Amino acid sequence: MSKSTAIIFLVTALSYFLFSPSPKPHNYYYYHTLFLSPSFSDNASIALNLRTLTRRPHIAGSAANAEAAAHVLSAFTSSSSLKPRVVSYKVSLTYPVHRSLSLTPTKESSSSSKPPIAFSLEQAHLGDNPHADEVTPTFHGYAKSGDVSGPAAYANYGRVEDFAAGANVSGAVVVARYGKIYRGDIVRNAYEAGAVGVVIYTDERDYGGGGEEECFPAGRWMPPSGVQVGTVYNGLGDPTTPGWASVDGCERLSEEDVELRGDSPGIPSLPISAADAEVILKTVDGGVGPGPGVLNLSYVGKTVIAKIENVIGVIEGEEEPDRYVIIGNHRDAWTFGAVDPNSGTAVLLEIAQRLDKLQKRGWKPRRTIILCNWDAEEYALIGSTEWVEENREMLASRAVAYLNADCAVSGPGFRASATPQLDDLIKQAAKEVMDPDNTTQTIYESWIGSSNFGVMGRLGGGGSDYASFVQHVGVPAVDMLFGGGYPVYHSMYDDFTWMEKFGDPMFQRHVAIASVLGLVALRLADDEFLPFNYTSYASELKKNAEDLEKEKLVGHGIDVSPLIKSIQDLSTAAEKINIEKEEGVKGALRVREVNDRLMMAERALTDRDGLSGRSWYKHLVYGPSKYDDYGSKSFPGVDDAIDNAKRVKTKASWEHVQHEIWRVSRAIRHASLVLKGELR
Repeated sequence: MSKSTAIIFLVTALSYFLFSPSPKPHNYYYYHTLFLSPSFSDNASIALNLRTLTRRPHIAGSAANAEAAAHVLSAFTSSSSLKPRVVSYKVSLTYPVHRSLSLTPTKESSSSSKPPIAFSLEQAHLGDNPHADEVTPTFHGYAKSGDVSGPAAYANYGRVEDFAAGANVSGAVVVARYGKIYRGDIVRNAYEAGAVGVVIYTDERDYGGGGEEECFPAGRWMPPSGVQVGTVYNGLGDPTTPGWASVDGCERLSEEDVELRGDSPGIPSLPISAADAEVILKTVDGGVGPGPGVLNLSYVGKTVIAKIENVIGVIEGEEEPDRYVIIGNHRDAWTFGAVDPNSGTAVLLEIAQRLDKLQKRGWKPRRTIILCNWDAEEYALIGSTEWVEENREMLASRAVAYLNADCAVSGPGFRASATPQLDDLIKQAAKEVMDPDNTTQTIYESWIGSSNFGVMGRLGGGGSDYASFVQHVGVPAVDMLFGGGYPVYHSMYDDFTWMEKFGDPMFQRHVAIASVLGLVALRLADDEFLPFNYTSYASELKKNAEDLEKEKLVGHGIDVSPLIKSIQDLSTAAEKINIEKEEGVKGALRVREVNDRLMMAERALTDRDGLSGRSWYKHLVYGPSKYDDYGSKSFPGVDDAIDNAKRVKTKASWEHVQHEIWRVSRAIRHASLVLKGELR
């Protein structure tokens, strides 16, 4: 071949690649419809998987949790389409060694002198579960060891405003109820208010009023002796490897260095039952105190480096194998975990089973689908966080979206949270699936007719495994479920019997959530153009900015016009790329380029320096509140700065608020440029 002939050949080949139509797609609509067909769903299989997973309590690091991992791996292996593997990490976990709590009433708090009351701190066994004795004694993950005594003081939900409005708790042992903020923030707020210890209980009233009574009628409640356990660590991931993965031979902080970082609790804490809390509060003057009753709290924990196991399954994409649609759920539980998290695990296995059936019918995804079963979520979202930190660069360049199922089913009523460009896709999927509790309506119709009117939640909180994807890397994400708050949360009564009697007797809600979540995954994996709509994002941010200005910035001389202008630019860019999708573009490379802009726009909302004082959190639009890890905040850096300025009341503090507004404005402008695909 002559040199000129070779050049002509190369030019012709390149022109074909650039301008030829995209490869002829499979009939994806046929396969998506098939995925939803009754013949593909199996509520009996879901029930069997859930029963197997919840047979024993399976806290992270335990032999029982390793057995649960083996079950998930076996289910993935039985699917001919999946390429399963186990990804292990060695991480720092804590377990209780000793704990005690006693109350010393005083003459002022009782009609006659009484001896100290020692609380058992144990939960009454119900039914005939043969493995109830295997439940780990009630404790708080990563709680500080120590012996403390002080007058009892009631602090309501343990929020900053509760301490500000209540009694002086300096030197007191605080009694607070769970229900409004993350328990780790309750402990931190108490510590900053001067308390020496904290006990936290669950109040039935927080699940009993209004619409919740419809979901949880009498008979579904946790008994008064029930105790809700959980973690009190205020960071994400292994505390000894902040920002990097806990792989073999990695750098690891000492326990002293971990404590100095400030995410570990500063005072001891214990979870207690509502019955014990009632006894304590009877010795508190005026319902608030402090005292005269005195609490004596002792806790000793042990820290171990334990092996955790993420189980991963991969279905490789045919046309774009380097683009990842990730579906995840965690497996570990504080006790039996029928709702949290193994309703989600059963849903994940149901989706895997249906995808296997699709492949046997000839379906091949356009993009790669990755199924992930995380470990040690309950301690600090550890399994997912370590995996994200280890694969950060790959995910930043290749992840299309992350779809999460945690407490997938706890009762009736569909709920969803997402980054806003996925709102329309979730609604479209919900229109394709019938409501398991009202078969005359679709899930979407029931959702918009419910008490929350189809409101979409956001993912700024740190409540589940989407956090690392959204807040650290900037990956679009979804979290969805049936139900909501439920009365046996994180207690030993969250078992298969409760699910079978109350949560989902026929396991049809599990089938439905698998259908919606799976259809969202299929659309993301198979659609020629990614089904993202950034006009929804711009509309959401516009409302957030207006609320910020009206509710928090009036009278402080803060200029929000840079933020408003950047959101207008985002809206214009979103409309432009929507038109490109509607009109169509020619050539596989051009389709890929449009999709890359849609995928990478979310990444542009992150900042390498992260939030001020919380650098691990990179997303400037969605992140947790500084004083409530569960609280989803829009513009979290701005919100933190406003809270600080209102507290210290200096000119410099309000100038910092303005700086944070400029920071988020620049991030939104960067997202606009990415969507436009143009260099300045």
